[in-house]
Amino acid sequence: MVEFKLCIGDPKTGKTHQSVVSDANANSLMGKKMGDKIKGESFDLAGYEFEITGGADYCGFPMRKDIEGPVRKKILITTGVGIRNKEAGIRKRRTVCGNTIHDKITQVSMRVLKQGKTPLGQPAEENAEISDEKPAESKKEEKKETLKEKPKEQPKEEKKAEKPAPKEKKEVKKETPKEKAE
Repeated sequence: MVEFKLCIGDPKTGKTHQSVVSDANANSLMGKKMGDKIKGESFDLAGYEFEITGGADYCGFPMRKDIEGPVRKKILITTGVGIRNKEAGIRKRRTVCGNTIHDKITQVSMRVLKQGKTPLGQPAEENAEISDEKPAESKKEEKKETLKEKPKEQPKEEKKAEKPAPKEKKEVKKETPKEKAE
């Protein structure tokens, strides 16, 4: 059983939607490469179109577009995915994944290319139920009525916390060496 965590970024709103796909929906992603375009119907998001922008495997190694195939390699890199250099000219050997989605990949990052009718945060079924029940204007009127019906609660009187009486300081008498001898 293959399962992927999808991170779908929407460039219009600037928000990211996360969801989990498994079984048949996840199998539709197997073998796809970074940069491939995918229809949203395979994830129950009708009308959407996505582009695969990256991902990570089960150990957290990032996918890199210039590494071909479903592999994990150690490469010498200076910039880009998988490294954060503060100094120019520094090269480091880092482990990264290839650009193809396989069964060891756990997270897939995507970007919205084409918007659907329903917003990403809600499934299509919920939106259909909401639209069938009442129009948006009647919902606003209903909220206003419920606000009018509720009686206003009286503010509760706050009790001032009583401060405890200050403790009396006990005088400690220090004994001198002569008094100890006696």
